[in-house]
Amino acid sequence: MVVTFNVTGGERGDWAVLQVSGELDLVTSPVLRQRVHDEVAEGRHSLVLDLSEVLFCDSSGVGVLIASRRLIRSCQGRLRLILPAQGAVDGSHVNRVLGALGVRRLFDVHPDIASATGDEPRPLSA
Repeated sequence: MVVTFNVTGGERGDWAVLQVSGELDLVTSPVLRQRVHDEVAEGRHSLVLDLSEVLFCDSSGVGVLIASRRLIRSCQGRLRLILPAQGAVDGSHVNRVLGALGVRRLFDVHPDIASATGDEPRPLSA
C-alpha cells in the first residue's frame, strides 16, 4: 500500500492553515518543515497544522513539530495543532505519539478547524 504525503495550505480568518495527510517521517518531514518556514517568511505568524489525516509519525515528524513551535514562538506567533481523539482511520496517531513522548503539553491542541481558528478563551486543563 502506497501512502501519499500531502501538505495543502489555506487561510481561515487571521490563521494560515496547513492540512497534512499521509505519513510524517524521515523522508516527508522536510516538506512540512519547508512549508512552515515559507508561511513564516511570508509574514504569517498564526499557524494551524491540521494533522488529523496523518497516519504515521516518527521522531523526525515530532522534531519538525517542535522546531515549528520554536520558530513560531521566536516570531511571537501562535501555533495550534488539530489532533482529534479519533481520526486518521483508527485514532489520531500523532496525538498518541506526542502523548507517549510527553511533549503533547507543549502544544495548543484542538479537535477541529473551528476550534483551532477561534479566539475564544478555553478553560485550563490539568
